Amino acid sequence: MLQSIIAVGVGGFFGSILRYLISHYINISTHSTFPFGTLTVNVVGSLLIGIIIAATLEGDLTKSMRLLFATGFCGGFTTFSSFSYEFFSLLQHEQTGYAFLYATASFVLGLAFVWLGFLLIK
Repeated sequence: MLQSIIAVGVGGFFGSILRYLISHYINISTHSTFPFGTLTVNVVGSLLIGIIIAATLEGDLTKSMRLLFATGFCGGFTTFSSFSYEFFSLLQHEQTGYAFLYATASFVLGLAFVWLGFLLIK
């Protein structure tokens, strides 16, 4: 268990730092109010978690490596990658209704709770 916690923590540490650096430099280089940096890390993180999960299923990565890269790194890099994988997994298991319910609920509830958090502080 301790080894798993360390793997997730180390991966998350590096993923979070890289997310900050990429978002920061993309956002300052585009001079736009559109969050290109966040969009970039979300898309790249989704690609990475797809690669990592596929490699795990093929037997190319151990559980510890999956925890380091998927849960830790991608989790720190972007939580959107987890959402994308879970949505894709539901589609793969032919649970289309649940997939779109999950996507809609994630979007609507995510925005609603950001708004609620903002209201709680204001």
